[in-house]
Amino acid sequence: MRISTEGLAFVKGFEGFRSKPYKCPAGVWTIGYGTTQGITKDTVPITEEAASRMLEADLDEIASVVSKYLPELRQNQADAVLSFVYNVGLDAFSRSGLCHAIRKDPEDFAAIRREFMRWVHAKGKVLPGLVKRREAEADMYCK
Repeated sequence: MRISTEGLAFVKGFEGFRSKPYKCPAGVWTIGYGTTQGITKDTVPITEEAASRMLEADLDEIASVVSKYLPELRQNQADAVLSFVYNVGLDAFSRSGLCHAIRKDPEDFAAIRREFMRWVHAKGKVLPGLVKRREAEADMYCK
């Protein structure tokens, strides 16, 4: 499993680029296109090129783990799942109803769409940006 060029552009579009560290809505220090690992308020600014490399490395790492416990997916499905996991994290995904629904039947689009849409909260509040992202991920997965 590997993210496609289209999937990478999809993630970049939702994450947006920031050259300097910032706290995301969940309160986590973030930089680039959503990279969080090792980021602090003192992390030095980065270029878009560096951010792209960081994102691709993050997604490759996620894909290597996710592919071990999910069935083979079509590219659009893999792109949607990798976008989701990049946003919520591997631990949350591995325990999620979405992961279980895909493992049970990767073609049960109604159940999978419902599970995507359960993940629209940050700090207990529904975030319109997450609603939009989950709808787009579900659409990508189900096409």
